[in-house]
Amino acid sequence: MPSERASFAERRTRAAAKLRERDFGALLLSPGADLFYLAGYQIFASERLTCLVLDRDGTATIVCPAFEAPRAAVASPELARATWEETDDPYAMVASLVRSSGTVAVADQMWAAFVLGLQQALPRRAFAVASEITRGLRMRKDAAEVEALRLVSESADRAYARILERPFAGRTEREIGVDLAELLRSEGHEEVGFTIVASGANGASPHHDTGDRRIAEGDTVVLDFGGAMRGYRSDITRTVHVGKSGGSEEQKVHDVVRRAQDAGYAAARKGASAESVDGASRRVIDEAGYGRFFIHRTGHGIGLDGHEHPYLVRGNREILEPGMTFSIEPGIYLPGRFGVRIEDIAVIDNDGSARPLNRADHAFATVS
Repeated sequence: MPSERASFAERRTRAAAKLRERDFGALLLSPGADLFYLAGYQIFASERLTCLVLDRDGTATIVCPAFEAPRAAVASPELARATWEETDDPYAMVASLVRSSGTVAVADQMWAAFVLGLQQALPRRAFAVASEITRGLRMRKDAAEVEALRLVSESADRAYARILERPFAGRTEREIGVDLAELLRSEGHEEVGFTIVASGANGASPHHDTGDRRIAEGDTVVLDFGGAMRGYRSDITRTVHVGKSGGSEEQKVHDVVRRAQDAGYAAARKGASAESVDGASRRVIDEAGYGRFFIHRTGHGIGLDGHEHPYLVRGNREILEPGMTFSIEPGIYLPGRFGVRIEDIAVIDNDGSARPLNRADHAFATVS
């Protein structure tokens, strides 16, 4: 724990340096990934304001309801706390802690009610999103973060291997989704974020809402699922076939998607642009004649948020660096018929290459 607390302190030091570099006055973070990143404090968002106030001089204080102070003290014992009772004005309390001049950066996902309250309490301040400060810090994972992502990815891999042992035919998508959630938890996940089970024609919708369609023999099924351990997220997709063997076109499409992902891995390296990875995967699918059916970006960053920077998409010229972690997930979606997606989480290693954190079999698996 001491080394972990030192890591949070070092992150706050770097964030304060970014505030000074941008001539910002303070960073105000409500519950979410940025708060956990800088303070190690996780709590659900509610109508009661909880806010980390980080001044440009490095002073950090957690403003929280008085009855939440014991939890904050356990999570972040080194931080000062300012507590408020039910009839107090938490916005005035936050404002009193913003001592340095300059723009105030607020959490990107802070509730509008909180932002408006803070703007009233700090009427002469310009406001900006916190990601202007935290984005560059969080994109480059340290060794402990990469290890956390490896562990949660391996947990998801094990869940996938086990779901293949269970029957699919005759069961609903929702039932398979419940199984996946149970397997993620049994393999160590503390939170299940989503279980997309898209069978048959539903597979052509990348974010299909898992429903009551009954899976039949001959169906192609897209399985996209993930959650969190110790705050860090998993996200994996595999596509399977129900029955003894996949159809010839389904197998062909799966082979194209697999080659597209391999091309993405080959392109993802230190010094490459984010858009070049998207371009490499997209070229394979274009050349196979399915280009118009690849309808989303090739990947997204992942860490404390399931989707964060960098995004692997055309137009993003951001340069990949060691420590960056992201999905590589090309797909082909044939409306009214089926879809195929293969997704892994990868990290740019110190040697400059992309290393997969998911190791689950990529084959077009068959299930009963």
